[in-house]
Amino acid sequence: MNEDDAGPRLGGLMQLGLLAGPLLTMVDSSIVNVAAPDIARELGAGLPTTQWVVSGYLLALAAGLTTTSYLARRFGTMRVYGAALAAFVLASALCSAAPGIGVLIAARALQGLAGAPLVPLAMSVLLGRQGAARRIPVTAGLLFFLAPAIGPSLGGLLIAAGGWRWIFLVNLPVGLLALLGVRRLPDGVAPHADGRARPDPLGLALLSAGLVAALYGASRATVDGWGQPVALVALCGGGALLVAYTGWALRTSQPALDLALLRHGRSALALGLSVAASVVAFAAVFLMPVFTQSVQHHTAFATGLALLPQGLITGVGTAAGQRLAERYGVRPLVFAGFALLAVAGAGLLLVGQDTPLWVTATILSGRAAAIGFGLTPLLSVMLAPLSDTQMADGSTLFNIAQRLGGSIGVGVLGSLLAARAAAVGPIAGFHEIGAILTGLALAAAALALLLPARVAPAPVAA
Repeated sequence: MNEDDAGPRLGGLMQLGLLAGPLLTMVDSSIVNVAAPDIARELGAGLPTTQWVVSGYLLALAAGLTTTSYLARRFGTMRVYGAALAAFVLASALCSAAPGIGVLIAARALQGLAGAPLVPLAMSVLLGRQGAARRIPVTAGLLFFLAPAIGPSLGGLLIAAGGWRWIFLVNLPVGLLALLGVRRLPDGVAPHADGRARPDPLGLALLSAGLVAALYGASRATVDGWGQPVALVALCGGGALLVAYTGWALRTSQPALDLALLRHGRSALALGLSVAASVVAFAAVFLMPVFTQSVQHHTAFATGLALLPQGLITGVGTAAGQRLAERYGVRPLVFAGFALLAVAGAGLLLVGQDTPLWVTATILSGRAAAIGFGLTPLLSVMLAPLSDTQMADGSTLFNIAQRLGGSIGVGVLGSLLAARAAAVGPIAGFHEIGAILTGLALAAAALALLLPARVAPAPVAA
């Protein structure tokens, strides 16, 4: 790849403009979790109502994803990204000044809607032929994967220092500085507006309603159990709406989200494998803290320290994965990634009540390395057939699939762990989950052999 293909080089402030948006929206997905008791106490609300500060954000984020592709086509990628970042900063200010729980929930929903385009549009710029680079910068890999891990820890520090409102106020200086960087980005860094783009009201309604219903059903099922009528109705109804949207999108000329990627067999396979990788890798991240605190009786702080290296290792692995794929090819690298995930999953079978926390951290770090250098080549395979004008659709579809597949997969495994822990004990139940994750990784490794040896260059946008 020569420098012309890579696109213009970006200065530090311009890179911050592209990376701060995804960082803020991902941190805010988890940072509020630790603040729920303080918010409930200060605003005089019950915890079930306060939980909507978290759930409302995530559901609005999912709904906002469905409009991302059309807005990027119609108004231009960077114009939409800049407007979304400004709205996210404004919504953060509203959250920090909320006088009551109702205003806070509404402001969080606005924050989720505004934050939805930030990750897929930043990805489309970083990966597009016109964009900043075909290779994801090391800093991008670090921030993208470290952000979810540092959210709870950062939230705890900010609450201890100044109260829960600071978890929203901290977004303001970072967001304003990022907006300055966005204004300095060169004109050709992303595709411009297409005045011929037309909205797809029916497709947008099917996609947004289906995605929100499916995610809501998965979240309710994780908390209340998969036999609850509300969870099942929401999940099945959401699934039916998503299937209906797929049929509609493949027939209409300008769908809300272009599913042309799914017409390419290898791209569809890469998308499925990336979802499997997320479930295998991040199920342990969600389930391990429960095990370390409830069974091994470690503190939340110690558990957080054990989980923290994963973000750093995954970020470095993401950058290394691109270089290794260029040298050795996609197929062997993805196969090796899933094989390493399987070995790390087998390592969970050795974790017991007295296992030192550093051993657990080592196992999780191995999983982080595997997901780091295995996921990047999958992204390359998935997006290879797309032109720059289709990058926003491809990266949005990737984010939707990750969010939906991860929520359902982790929810199923979490519920299964709770049921098996009650039946055979927490340690044996955790080992059974480890065996399931190992089997899933081995199956994905076998499917990875169907991937192309190398990725052909993406087509130039017309």
